[in-house]
Amino acid sequence: MAADRLALPPVRLLPEDELARLALAVPLLERAVRLARWAGPGTRVDVMGELTEDDRLRAAAELGLADDQDGLAETSQAWGIAIDTGLVELEIDEAAGQTTESGEPAGSALPGEALAQLTAGEPQDVLEVWLATAETALGEAASPDLEGLRAAIGGDGQDDDGVLDLDALDWDPEEEAEFLDAALANLYAYTAMEEAGYEAVPLPVLAASLVVPDDMAEPTDDVLEEVTEVMMRLDDHFRLLAPTGLIEYQPVDDALIEEDEEGAAGDGDAAFDRDFSGELDPEEVSRYGLVRLTPLGVFGVRARLLDAGAHAPAVGDLADRPGSVLLEAMTDYPDQAARTEAELWLDGRKPVEAARELLAASTGDDLGAPGRRLMCQQTLSLLGADAEPALREVLDDRRLGGLARVWLTERGAPDVPAPDEAMVFWLTVDTLAAQLDAEHAPELLAELVTGLVAQHDGFFDAVWRVDHPATSDVLEAMGRLHPDKSVAKTARKAAFKARSKAGTGR
Repeated sequence: MAADRLALPPVRLLPEDELARLALAVPLLERAVRLARWAGPGTRVDVMGELTEDDRLRAAAELGLADDQDGLAETSQAWGIAIDTGLVELEIDEAAGQTTESGEPAGSALPGEALAQLTAGEPQDVLEVWLATAETALGEAASPDLEGLRAAIGGDGQDDDGVLDLDALDWDPEEEAEFLDAALANLYAYTAMEEAGYEAVPLPVLAASLVVPDDMAEPTDDVLEEVTEVMMRLDDHFRLLAPTGLIEYQPVDDALIEEDEEGAAGDGDAAFDRDFSGELDPEEVSRYGLVRLTPLGVFGVRARLLDAGAHAPAVGDLADRPGSVLLEAMTDYPDQAARTEAELWLDGRKPVEAARELLAASTGDDLGAPGRRLMCQQTLSLLGADAEPALREVLDDRRLGGLARVWLTERGAPDVPAPDEAMVFWLTVDTLAAQLDAEHAPELLAELVTGLVAQHDGFFDAVWRVDHPATSDVLEAMGRLHPDKSVAKTARKAAFKARSKAGTGR
């Protein structure tokens, strides 16, 4: 997976025992397990490990697929999973293997060690087998489709020596695997950013995330056409991956595919040639495909991302880490994930000791300090009166005294000294600096800036004098964000004064 370009928010994982129960119910793994239990000394395989024709029919009957149109293909898929995951072990007669062609008996199949792992029922062992199942299915999804292979075997895809020519199939397995990895990584990011988690993503939205450049305001016709092509590639892949338990997928409506093919062949517009940027009826959107990572899928994709070297945190990872690590990490977390992480960190710690550790981690004049103090303030809001002594200890600290007074006042604590004007404006600058660094929505920041200016007469004349490392940057940003041109101009003048005072001159 493309670990070098991913900056991923944390995900919430189900407990391992719940994930293991879900894994055991996955259709593809469940079938593979049934075949592993069915296999024995009399189960015959060829030199490639495939079931002989008679035994494949017996296996299909074992799975209840004998009368199904795709029963033999699904049986072969489940058998392949059983072998790849170690649920089944092969005993090939070496002498027979050297003389026997594919399709003829060359050995037998027996239950493997992985089956014993599953039977023992340890969650980690179950999940290990499920991950191997998912990896096998992902590899198959990146392989040429069966129709293409049949065409190749018929002569359209072979070189002069009769060897399969993937170039003739116009299929690069490595490229297709990277494409599928990128799609799953983007789907994972969407899942992590959703407050509710595990939300379905319209297929056009996921396809656009792989195609449309971030700085493109309006997709061109060529880009929209490419989005359509990517949608159809994803549709093929996701139909194959649905039985793995990685995803839940509502495929593209077949009627739309037919309309698209007719439109492409004639003079009319193709069915998929449309813009999804506006509001559409949910039922209409669903016809174009909906996909979501399951709880198992989040676990599985995260495991693959970690293997690829990506930083893919999970909520709860920081519970045993120092307060400084907690605050630093939470500055990049979505609101709900940050709150949950903070609750888990506080759990089991004495409130006053936790407050002291957080306050100590919030000091400093570096660029990240305002963000740490904002996260500290939000975490402290989860504590009750037991933490009060720690907050009173920092009332005279110029960096922490303001937030300490806010905390004490909100809890109705007695004898809270009023802040002087310098402390009020310092806290204002510090809070704005944290909000700007977090890259909140510009319209929300504009509302915040407008409200602050309206509440204080002579706001800019006071703020430019504030001795805070971010004063000039905050005023410059206020000049960009305030909707009133005259007020914005005043903010920029104040920023110039602050830079001159600080001696930066820029």
